[in-house]
Amino acid sequence: MEEVARARSPVSNAAGALVFVGFMGAGKSTAVRTAAAALGVEALDSDRELERQFGETIESFFDREGEAAFRAREEEVVLELLGRADARAVALGGGAILSERVREALRGHTVVHLDIEIERAWQRAGGRSRPLARDRDRFEELARERGELYASVADAHIPVGERDVVRHALPALLALSEAAGAGAQLVWASAASGDYPVFFGRGLLEHGLMFPTGGERFVVADENVARELAVPPGWGVNRERVLAVATGEAQKTLARAEAVLSGLARAGAAGDDLVIAYGGGVVGDLAGFCAAVYQRGVAWAGVPTTLVAQVDSAYGGKTGVDLPQAKNYVGAYHQPAAVVTDPQALATLPEAERAAGYAEVVKTALIAGGSLWARVRRGAQDDDDVILDCLRTKLAVVAADERDGGRRQVLNLGHTIGHAIEVATGYERYRHGEAIAIGLVCALRLSGREALRSEVAELLSARGLPLRFEGAGVDDVLAALELDKKRRGGSVPFVLVEAPGAVTHGHSVDAGELRAAVEEAAA
Repeated sequence: MEEVARARSPVSNAAGALVFVGFMGAGKSTAVRTAAAALGVEALDSDRELERQFGETIESFFDREGEAAFRAREEEVVLELLGRADARAVALGGGAILSERVREALRGHTVVHLDIEIERAWQRAGGRSRPLARDRDRFEELARERGELYASVADAHIPVGERDVVRHALPALLALSEAAGAGAQLVWASAASGDYPVFFGRGLLEHGLMFPTGGERFVVADENVARELAVPPGWGVNRERVLAVATGEAQKTLARAEAVLSGLARAGAAGDDLVIAYGGGVVGDLAGFCAAVYQRGVAWAGVPTTLVAQVDSAYGGKTGVDLPQAKNYVGAYHQPAAVVTDPQALATLPEAERAAGYAEVVKTALIAGGSLWARVRRGAQDDDDVILDCLRTKLAVVAADERDGGRRQVLNLGHTIGHAIEVATGYERYRHGEAIAIGLVCALRLSGREALRSEVAELLSARGLPLRFEGAGVDDVLAALELDKKRRGGSVPFVLVEAPGAVTHGHSVDAGELRAAVEEAAA
């Protein structure tokens, strides 16, 4: 109830209404009633208003007059509702966005796409009285056709599940409305242990967006980030509550975690306060881990400022530090309360750091396949659309498997050997993404996909990433690999690639083939 009470305060006039769109069965009518009740405003529903004006059901009007007549009337009603001065919560019929005039009118509002899987949509709406939901094949075709339209008009993307996600997401949706001038988008992240918003957009740091509200804020920042980007004044954090840490994987240690924990205690951080991880993947892992164990767990928010973090490590709730013997051996699953991703922060990133992040882009594109892989193989590198698609891919995998029980393991593509190279070289010779680049090429050799391996190697080389390692012997890397934290039953499972979009986990690899792959990768 606390979240709903907070949501009752300001409903942003500047961003118009919260408008819910989505395919049949997505629950738009329920969502608008939930939002309107929490905000204390009237719920406006275009389908309900059409039936009031028709004096009959949409189904009967549609069957008698045809789709063209229905769409014309629907357009009139939707434009009227969106133009109302008191419009604050509006639900649109699934096909309303087919109208160009409606899509144009949505520009003045915060549009929330309730994203439902086709199978779940059919279970809810298919085979019933709805005119366009009587034939399964046509139903699926419509869902695919409209999917891109929903995505193109949406400011927020919320996956439909069993939980009352709109009630939970409402405070974040209002924060998004207030940041409308920053051109922000919101992607809702789901996990078994909790959901959270990911705010994405250029200028969010300048805007000062931070979520959630309430409590005091304490920043754990990469010392370079603290110097070059500074802490946004809008966060309301004074200098005594900023803890700067040195950069690099070698800093991700228990000793550094103790220093951060002591700093939080000296600064007076309490259980209802917020720890902000401001920096790259090392800072996110370190600060998130400290938040997980400080007073047995406090909330934290991630503000990733490197490409590695923006496309991968900032999401999913894995936090931790390294031991000299193995990477990420001490840690906890602790989902953030929010992540604020501003691609503009990458402008200050040295090219070598940005190139290292590109290795995670390629990894994610191989896992996703489809349009993301098509763009990456054509030369797309780290523009905003690629970053957004990468983070959405990561969130979808985590939603299906938060704790590495199955599907999430595919995110380790290239990481088993990559992590071993980091360990064997003392965490100092290679950036994380550089080691992963080498690991990706090895994984594709082990997969027996030589043509794809050559293509990926060419993409990585074009960004100046290494394809071979030095500073450690083959036996050193193999020994480090044997201590990989994924080891079960005396062996380390590998993630292999059949094709882009067909990446699977849990494979056993012949010891001779593994040695040959590592030997080839040794300079």
